[in-house]
Amino acid sequence: MRIFWVTAVVTFALDQLTKLAVVQGLDLLKRGEIDVLPPWLTFRMAWNQGINFGLLSHGSDLARWGLVLVSLVISAWVIWWIRRERGNWKAEVAGGLLVGGALGNIVDRIAYGAVADFLNMSCCGIENPYAFNVADIAIFAGALGLVVFAKGSEGRKATGGKPPRRTR
Repeated sequence: MRIFWVTAVVTFALDQLTKLAVVQGLDLLKRGEIDVLPPWLTFRMAWNQGINFGLLSHGSDLARWGLVLVSLVISAWVIWWIRRERGNWKAEVAGGLLVGGALGNIVDRIAYGAVADFLNMSCCGIENPYAFNVADIAIFAGALGLVVFAKGSEGRKATGGKPPRRTR
């Protein structure tokens, strides 16, 4: 679990530090947009009250705190799952990315009422209208990593656990 916790803490810190540096330090709140490597990378300020791509963004306190609660429940479930994946460092890294990113976005929702998104990437003549942050990248990579690297029931069999008994 050490790899999990180190990954979660580093991910959380990186997310919060980048938000602080870009949103506050570069004054993206007032500037709105900063071309970094146009068109590939632009800092574009966006407040996301929902989940990915602004889905479920009702702007109500009920939605805000509901998303905080859902994020906490999912994070607790991932921690429980990773504890069962003993010795699987790849799953620990993936779980740490997911939980660290989720906690970073939870802090934003509590502090600001919405998640601070600022990374915008476009390519090949296609302009991406969406912004995201380090936490979003970590959550996506962590979820994908858990799907790919977690052993699930095979891991329990390998550690001596018995498969569920079939009943008729």
